[in-house]
Amino acid sequence: MVTPEQVKAMIEAKLSDAQVQVEDLTGTRDHYQLTVVSPDFEGIPRVRQHQLVYGALQDAMSSEAIHALTMKTYTPEAWAATSGAVS
Repeated sequence: MVTPEQVKAMIEAKLSDAQVQVEDLTGTRDHYQLTVVSPDFEGIPRVRQHQLVYGALQDAMSSEAIHALTMKTYTPEAWAATSGAVS
């Protein structure tokens, strides 16, 4: 199992100036919903954005510490347009 804080730290370590929100969907620390905002997503397709996040979580994903993952990724500009805020 991996904690939400560990998931957040793994992503922040790999993506520049990332703002990350992690929600444990089941309380079992293996099903997560993510919202990730990073300037690293500028100019690249959504599939590639998701691949960058999966890359940051590769160790946890390959060891099955994370069983299920859903995510939304945004550039800072796209996030601002949603009036969102990640804490």
